[in-house]
Amino acid sequence: MALPVPAQYVLDFEQMGFGMFVHWGLYSQLGRGEWVYKVENMDMAEYKKLADTFTAEDFDADELVLTAKNAGCRYICFTSRHHEGFSLYDTRGLNDFDVMHTPCGRDLVGEFVDACHRHGISPFLYHTTRDWYNPDFVDNFDRYLDYLYKSVEILCTHYGKIGGFWFDGNSTYRDADWKETRLYSMIRKYQPEAILLNNMGINSKGVVSHPDLDVIPYERGNPRPMNREGMPKYLAAEMCDTINDHWSIGINDFNYKSPARLINNICRCRKAGANYLLNIGPTAEGGVQPYQRELMALIGRWMEIFGEAVYSGRPYGAVSYGAASHLGVHYDSNDERCFILKGEGKLYIFCVNTGIAGDENVTMRSYYCGSYAFDNVPDRVKSVRWMDSGEELSFVQQDDTLVLRVTPQHYGSSFCVRVAEAEI
Repeated sequence: MALPVPAQYVLDFEQMGFGMFVHWGLYSQLGRGEWVYKVENMDMAEYKKLADTFTAEDFDADELVLTAKNAGCRYICFTSRHHEGFSLYDTRGLNDFDVMHTPCGRDLVGEFVDACHRHGISPFLYHTTRDWYNPDFVDNFDRYLDYLYKSVEILCTHYGKIGGFWFDGNSTYRDADWKETRLYSMIRKYQPEAILLNNMGINSKGVVSHPDLDVIPYERGNPRPMNREGMPKYLAAEMCDTINDHWSIGINDFNYKSPARLINNICRCRKAGANYLLNIGPTAEGGVQPYQRELMALIGRWMEIFGEAVYSGRPYGAVSYGAASHLGVHYDSNDERCFILKGEGKLYIFCVNTGIAGDENVTMRSYYCGSYAFDNVPDRVKSVRWMDSGEELSFVQQDDTLVLRVTPQHYGSSFCVRVAEAEI
């Protein structure tokens, strides 16, 4: 069956590989997550008073964008309006529940987009389709959809080029007519190369709700390798994930993911051909939390070394990792985290548990280090080297099986995932 021809802007999105999500709004002042209004059954009249104390005094768009750039992210998705209905942009008369009617009095979406353009990062805008503030969402749905249309039109026409729109909330009324064709056609009119994504909720991983969309979303779930044969349109994929257990700031959330886990998540997504969108939650005043900044910076140091493989590598057929008994190779275990991506004239071989060289008193020899085999590798390999050190690695290739002799890391390094570059 024929493969769909991808649009260039979709291919460009795939090559971004890694992005940063940002959840920030009035809810951040409470520090109990972005769903606090709904979860705690709050009164909207009381909740709305949070706008009276919204100062954004610590919001620095350049700091936010550089946090992402230093982590190796190539795009940022920023919550222009979340389910609470409060807008971080000037709604230009649509309502008074926006940032311009707070002590802040600044168009924060404008500051964000401008900073992205200054620093070479693609700005994406999250916009809710669910709205707890606007009574028309319940009482007059058609009128609400007109309001939503006009809200998004403002974002399309006042901020220059937008990399994409990330919608969320249609799962509230799954069987309703959301008039998506009208909305997406308007976006295409003003932003023809904007990526369109509509997330149908954590329980609808991998669901695409409309033919105009460009991305298959996986909210906090493992993306699956995609077979595009017979698809009417070429679709990208993206997994969004939290840095801890909440999307916005959770003052009492101590369950942060480790750098090793986040790096493995990046690699796991790229193995399936998906992007990884990792979320942070700024403080009530809009500053980047120091621990989150440093955690992103640690990922960035890994990306400085291996980022080429993340950005340029694409899923490589049906490569499998396993014991090559017919070549006399012995394995302690198989690990699905070992895989290969293909780039321009190169293969990128992702390896885990590659050991640390040094005195046994400090290296804790719990790592496996030996020969790794990959089946279904039809390209002829000329040479292989570690991307971190440049050290040449020995290998054997017979038929479609590639066996790589893995050498340990030097003491002082522990990369979690280590990548070798093979010339083909």
